[in-house]
Amino acid sequence: MLDFKTILFDYKLDFVASAKHPLSKNKWIEALDFEKETLINYPVETSRLDVFSQLLIPNKVEPEHNRQVELTSIILLLVASDRGVTLLPNWVVAEFRNNSNYVIVQLNTKDTIRGPFATTGTNCLEKPFMRNLIDLAGQEAGRLQKV
Repeated sequence: MLDFKTILFDYKLDFVASAKHPLSKNKWIEALDFEKETLINYPVETSRLDVFSQLLIPNKVEPEHNRQVELTSIILLLVASDRGVTLLPNWVVAEFRNNSNYVIVQLNTKDTIRGPFATTGTNCLEKPFMRNLIDLAGQEAGRLQKV
């Protein structure tokens, strides 16, 4: 039997656009800001992407275009060249927060979005090595979010 309930860490999503994008001047980004945008995200079912499940779908907003790209590095190149915008976890964004090619804007929400889950065998959670691995993932995520 598998357990899907162990949360590794929490995070927030940050809006990322090129430094020359019109929304780069905003203090906050709201769901409606995506109506005329090309949203670049991972090739995953829309309902499984936090940007849709936590922001766009509840606000009944759809981006003008939805472009799917497999690699974060390619997503960032497309954003830097002003071909769209994206939402990425704050622990990913921390690496390029001071890069002049990008502007990072917070969403107009205070809610923390639940992070990824560890999928383990039900009896594995009791084993010290698995508990240590889950704890280490949470600690590392916390460290990355403080950078």
